[in-house]
Amino acid sequence: MKYISKIATVAALAAMSISCSDVIEPAFEPSKDVDQMLGYANYADQMLYNAYIMLPYSRNVESDMATDDAVCNDNSNSYLQLATGSWTSNNGTLSFWKNGRGSIQIINELLTKLDRVDFSDNEHKNALFAQRLKGEALGLRALFMFHLLRQHGGYVNGELLGVPNLLEPENAQSDFNQPRATFKACMEQIFADADEAIRLLPDFYGNVGNANDIPAKFKSLGLTTDEYNDVMGDNMPGRMSGAIAAAISAQAALMAASPAFADGSGVTWSDAADRAALVLDPKGGAAGVAALGHLFFTSDNVAKNVTYVNPDEVLWRANMANDRSLEEDYYAPSVRGKGRVNPTQNLVDAFPMANGYPIADATSGYDKSNPYAGRDPRLAAYIVTNGSTLGHNNTTITTATYGTNNDALNKEQGYSTRTGYYMRKLLRGDMNCDPSVEDNKDHLSVRLRYTEIYLAYAEAANEAWGPTGAGSHGYSAYDVIKAIRSRAGLGTDGVDAYLESCRGSKDAMRELIHNERRIELCFEGKRFWDLRRWKADLTETARGVRITGSDAAPVYEYIDVEARKYDPYMVYGPIPYGETVKYSNLLQNDGWK
Repeated sequence: MKYISKIATVAALAAMSISCSDVIEPAFEPSKDVDQMLGYANYADQMLYNAYIMLPYSRNVESDMATDDAVCNDNSNSYLQLATGSWTSNNGTLSFWKNGRGSIQIINELLTKLDRVDFSDNEHKNALFAQRLKGEALGLRALFMFHLLRQHGGYVNGELLGVPNLLEPENAQSDFNQPRATFKACMEQIFADADEAIRLLPDFYGNVGNANDIPAKFKSLGLTTDEYNDVMGDNMPGRMSGAIAAAISAQAALMAASPAFADGSGVTWSDAADRAALVLDPKGGAAGVAALGHLFFTSDNVAKNVTYVNPDEVLWRANMANDRSLEEDYYAPSVRGKGRVNPTQNLVDAFPMANGYPIADATSGYDKSNPYAGRDPRLAAYIVTNGSTLGHNNTTITTATYGTNNDALNKEQGYSTRTGYYMRKLLRGDMNCDPSVEDNKDHLSVRLRYTEIYLAYAEAANEAWGPTGAGSHGYSAYDVIKAIRSRAGLGTDGVDAYLESCRGSKDAMRELIHNERRIELCFEGKRFWDLRRWKADLTETARGVRITGSDAAPVYEYIDVEARKYDPYMVYGPIPYGETVKYSNLLQNDGWK
């Protein structure tokens, strides 16, 4: 696709200026071309905003419906269609090609012109503004490259390839028929961009009280407190920071070290662990696991959040969303939702008992006739099961076949659950979705959680150094998983016997870490990509439960709900078909047409 600077960038900025009009002043003037605009600081900042609005974090929950964790009750849903045999190189559901490459084009355009922008008459502030925008741009370029690799990287004739690695903006005279760089070269670019962003940016934005509190990396610039605060202070929420850039490099390293990519990425498990530790070491390692981090979305925890300050669990988020769109889509029908995401029995079975043992373990105490009793508390926090409550009036949700409303299994297509479960995670439990009532509530629009980076460290550290090895960081995979499971309330009398049984085996700890990742990050858009990077079974049938009988004597029958149809080559996603047709040097991943 031709990302011609003067046309594509101006058009994109024109659209962006509407959504960001409350942030950027003066308003965008479409008569200016790119070079003219970059003579003005606000327009340079506006270009960067155009990359921010392309961030790939909208409704990530839905990709779980293409895995063994969830199904959708809407037959027209694109993820349902993709998971049941309709994934082709023409299917754009999972494509990040246009947004990712277009954003990198804008970032490259900005990077070539930053030195021409006058941000301030104050010499120190002018230099600091340029430094911050450069750091943000590089961090964003690393992020977009990571997502491009995740969606489109793959093998071609035995070689692991990434995407074209362009560091200069394209224009009307450019040769657009560029070959794909190796996956390894793309990873090296991600690390180079992220590391430079870390160097240029503060770990976190925020005002300082005096010059002594200015971060060490900026003290040599001779800044006053006011100069630093004007550029790096409280008025910068939501922007790329050093800690965020480090987290993105950790996400990318975990992917690259995983079985699907390790042979051609040049990234080792120890590299991935060290990248995650860049984020976690300053938090004190495993001791920094946030006490209520797994409940970051609940009404009480959102209410405690300060508007422009992240809670301990949240590394990066967008502005607070005040609405009820999630509840309208995902609540059960009796509380005026569409019930779109239906968790599977597969996922429910992944939650252990409260004593920490998997339900399949003979010592767990699991009772098939009372399957939700004595379970990991996260099950009740994340999933609506038969007989539990939801909504501002604590309405009882009956998913059993004897239910009298659309909450019941398969009661009405397009509204009722297909699996016997509804989603609770991410939703406010105190929402009233009655359309005649104005009851919007705040939601944390989370982009990155610390728990994800902790789990990345645990996975990589276990593979690199074993369950109790710590490399140079002073905490191990075992330590992290112990903190996460203890936070969830697992174990008996303070002892997590099942975890202790795994600490001597890398294989057992790997299985436990994978399962903890599945539970902790469910409905956050991670499972689809985890299964692929692990080269795990993609075709496990999504299952559910049919409950008959009565409340007093329920009978549980486990049923197949939806087959998964993926071919082996679908571990790697395709290059969009239209792009490979236009450009002969842009080779398609093996298996795709």
